[in-house]
Formats: sequence, C-alpha cells, structure tokens
Amino acid sequence: MNTDDTRRALLTLVGAGAVLSACGGTKESDEVSATEDLMREHGVIRRVLVVYRCTALQLRTSPGSVPLEAVRDAAQLMRSFGEDYHEKQLEEAHLFPALRKAGGPASAELDTLLAQHQRGREITAFVLAAAQKKLGDAEPLARTLEAFALMYESHAAREDTIVFPAWKKALSAKQLDEMGELFEELEHKTFGRDGFDDAVAKIEAIEQAISLTNASLTAPPPP
Repeated sequence: MNTDDTRRALLTLVGAGAVLSACGGTKESDEVSATEDLMREHGVIRRVLVVYRCTALQLRTSPGSVPLEAVRDAAQLMRSFGEDYHEKQLEEAHLFPALRKAGGPASAELDTLLAQHQRGREITAFVLAAAQKKLGDAEPLARTLEAFALMYESHAAREDTIVFPAWKKALSAKQLDEMGELFEELEHKTFGRDGFDDAVAKIEAIEQAISLTNASLTAPPPP
C-alpha cells in the first residue's frame, strides 16, 4: 500500500470512529438517570399543583365557571401517576427503605413524607368525590386544593434537595444505573408505554381546559 492509500485508510477509520462515537454519545444523552426520572415526575406533579391553585382562586371568584371535569382529571392524574406510581412504586418501595438503612439527615424526613403521602391520598379521594357532583359551597374544595398544593410544594422541594441527593450518594454508580433500568421497566409495566410522556400530555390537556398558560402566570410588575 502506498503512502496515499495508507492516508486514505487512516482517514476512513478515523471518520468511522467519529460517527460511532457520535452515535454512542447521542444514545447516552437520551438516557434518563434514576434521580432525573424522579425530579421530572415532580415537574408533572407541580403542574397539577398550579392547576389546583388556579382552580381554588376561580372557585372563590366564579364557581359556576369551573370545569369540574378538569379538576377530576387533575386529581385522577395525581392518583395514577403521582400516588400509585411515583410515591408507592418508586419512593416507598425503593428510596425510603434505602435511606432508613443509611441513616443520616435524610432519614429524619421520612416519617413526615410518608404521612404527607397518606394525607395526599385522602385529599385526592375528597377531590375526586367533590368533582363528581354539583358544587354547593365551593369554599371547602377551594381550601382543600390550596392546602394540598402548599403541602406538596414543600414535600417535593425537600425530596429534591434532601432526599434524592442523599439516596444518590448512598448508592454506587452501578446501583444507580440498575435503579434507572428498574424504574423504566416499572413505568412501562404500569402504563404500557412511556408514562412520563403520557402524563405530560394529560396535564397539558387539563391546562388547556381551564385556559391556563405559562404566559398567563407571568407576575405583574411590582407597585
């Protein structure tokens, strides 16, 4: 092989290696870690909380204009995605036991977090029942939605800043990878598809039903 042929062969190998590296990099960048998975699920739940807060305000100012089917759908999403899946199958089955075993500041949060999970389920049952019938006095529902939103805003923030980092630190890189794979398996087994994408589509439909957009929530200028 002459010099030109050798140079061309080397360039071909280098180019092929670059393509394979790029493809591998794309695949890795598409993967979602276990902690990222948990936090983006919190993003869906936080959007439910915004719906609850806006609905509570509307219940007080114009209760007859509130689309109760949207409230019902939001509560149903909170139950199926937030409670039955995120809380029960991921946090309570895998995170919390590991943190109790590890000890430390994060483990001190667990009793309160579990109590809030249970209270949230009681509230979701109340909201689902209230949304099935014609509203009389709207204040109890408005007050309950606000209380739930405040509780879960604090709840999710403490998990994001205390519980999830401690759980990540308690596991090896291999264990975290295994958790990510397990979470993906549980998601597909539970929903039969990508549960996160499905939940995002559902919350978007709920937001549209109550004419809620991100732009509409932009704060007014200070006085």
